[in-house]
Amino acid sequence: MSTVTINRNCDFRRLYYKGKAYTNPALVVYAAKNSAGICRIGITVSKKIGTAVERNRCKRVIRAAYRAVEPQLSGNWDFVFVARSRTRFLKSTQVQEILTELLQKAGAIK
Repeated sequence: MSTVTINRNCDFRRLYYKGKAYTNPALVVYAAKNSAGICRIGITVSKKIGTAVERNRCKRVIRAAYRAVEPQLSGNWDFVFVARSRTRFLKSTQVQEILTELLQKAGAIK
């Protein structure tokens, strides 16, 4: 399954308001079905998380965790992953477990 990055602000806003949120102390996932025929993801990390280096590491870790979970996805989804302050201290395998749990709640993984 191919995945495309969400870049436009209107897509992020649509997911924030119309999508369903699934939370964990380390990560928030906004999920909604789409009709595009592909999965699309966006990653958000606030400046509250830390320096640019820490924020970029959070994004890398979330991206790596998503790539590991991606083959299990069923259907066409839009996701926005929002890092929380605990995300900085986690490894990608730990984020992968959290991501799997949240995507199962969302119904994206059977």
